[in-house]
Amino acid sequence: MTSTLRKVVATSAALSAVLAVTAGCVESGREDTGAAASCPFAADPSVTSTVRLGYQAIPNADLLVKDRNLLGACLPNAKITWSQFASGADVVQAFGAGSLDIGTLGSSPATKALSAPLNLPVQVVWIHDVIGTSESLVVRDKSITALSGLVGKKVATPFGSTSHYSLLAALDKAGLTDKVDLINLAPDAIPGAWQGNQIDAAWVWDPTLSKLTEAGGTVLTSSAETAAAGAPTYDVAIADKKFLADNAAFATAWAKAQDYAIGQLKNQPKEAAVSLGAQLGIAPDKVVPQLAGYVYLSAAEQAGAKYLGGGFADDLTGTARFLLSQGGIAAVGTEQQYRDGISATAAAGAGS
Repeated sequence: MTSTLRKVVATSAALSAVLAVTAGCVESGREDTGAAASCPFAADPSVTSTVRLGYQAIPNADLLVKDRNLLGACLPNAKITWSQFASGADVVQAFGAGSLDIGTLGSSPATKALSAPLNLPVQVVWIHDVIGTSESLVVRDKSITALSGLVGKKVATPFGSTSHYSLLAALDKAGLTDKVDLINLAPDAIPGAWQGNQIDAAWVWDPTLSKLTEAGGTVLTSSAETAAAGAPTYDVAIADKKFLADNAAFATAWAKAQDYAIGQLKNQPKEAAVSLGAQLGIAPDKVVPQLAGYVYLSAAEQAGAKYLGGGFADDLTGTARFLLSQGGIAAVGTEQQYRDGISATAAAGAGS
C-alpha cells in the first residue's frame, strides 16, 4: 500500500485529553477470585519471579486469567502485579520506560515497538486473538453507507492501536487519506464524545463498540474486511527479552494459564463470560456475542509454523511497510529482525 503522510487534525481540549494508566492491581469484586482460585495444572511453588503485567479491557483470555487469579494459584510464590492500559500505544511507552515485563497490545503497536526508531528489546510471545468484526467502524448517520460518506467528518480511534491501523488501511484503499479528520481518543472516552455529538464515527473494539451500536450507531466496515484486503490485525502479548531469559519457568506457566483460559472461552463461553464481564464491567450476556468477533488460537496452534513458529514475522513485516507509508515508523526492519521479534518458546511449552 502507498499513501502520503496523513494529516492529523488537532482536537479540542475536551477530546485530546489522554487517559491516565491505571496502575496496580484492579480487583473485580468477585468472591471467587484470590484465595478461592485453583490451578488447572500442577502448581509450581519454585517460581519466585517478580512480574509486572499489563492488560487492556479486551474480551480475551487474559481477563479470565486475571479475574480467576490463575497465576496466583499456579505460582503461589511469584509476586505479580497487574496494570491496566488504555491502548497499545501506552503499553509501548511503558516498555520503553522499562516498567513492564509482559503486556497486551495490538499487532500494529507491537510492530512499532520492534521497528525504528524504537527498536525495543521485546518479543511477541503470545497471540491473544485474531481480530475480526470485534473491531469495527461505526457511524452516527445511518445515511452514510460507504467510506466516501466520511469525507470531512470527524472519526475517532485510539492512535497507535490496531483499530487506528485498520482505519488507515481502509481509508488508504478507498483513496480517502487526508480527507477525514482523525481524532485521537481512548476507548472509554469515545462514548462521551459520541453522545456529545463531537465525533461522527469511530473505529474501536468491544466493549466500547457495542456501546456505540446500542446507542444507534451503524457498522460500516470492520477489521475482518481490512484483513481480507491484506491488512490483518491481532491482539498479542510482548515480553522483555531479558525478563524472558531470566524467567523462563514463569513464562511457560503464564502461557499454560492463557492456553487454559482460551479453552474456556471456546468450550465454555457462558461461564467464561462471567469472568470477562466482571473485568469489563458489563453483564455476562453482553460478553458472549462479543467473543464471536475474535478467533482464539490454542498454544499448539500458536507455536506452529503459521504463527509464532515463523510465519507471524511476515504479518509484522507487512504491517511495518504500511506504518512506514503512513509515517508511523522510521524504517522497515529486515525480515530477520521481525523473526527475532517473535518467540514460540512459551507457547510450545504450554502446548506440549
